[in-house]
Amino acid sequence: MLKAPPKRPYLLRAMHQWITDSGHTPHVIVDAERSGSEVPRAYVQEGKIVLNLSYTATQRLKIDNDVVEFDARFAGVVHHVRFPVSAVMGIYARETGEGMMFAEQDAGPETPPPTGPAPAEEGSGTPKRPQLRVVK
Repeated sequence: MLKAPPKRPYLLRAMHQWITDSGHTPHVIVDAERSGSEVPRAYVQEGKIVLNLSYTATQRLKIDNDVVEFDARFAGVVHHVRFPVSAVMGIYARETGEGMMFAEQDAGPETPPPTGPAPAEEGSGTPKRPQLRVVK
């Protein structure tokens, strides 16, 4: 059986397109400490950096399955920015705050579902139901 590719690059590209098509500015939150991250260190705060991924703020933007890279100006100086897709923690529209934070499991291959019975809630004798949460 083929391994499913990670979801994160597909979700990142889809959200980037949706935010852009909505007339908003896509920003990403990147883990600047992740191996392979080449970002302007002067703008890193608490190990993270927020980057504007709009087509007007970047040149040669490329969002591949493994890496995001582009050229952009920071304080008038052009920097080549490159980071693994797995370092992207979330993407949102600057104007509205709408977007998506990524779970760690979105960075890599899906883990197979556990074999055997689902864990039961204490004392109930019924399987525990999955929990959904609203992402704003």
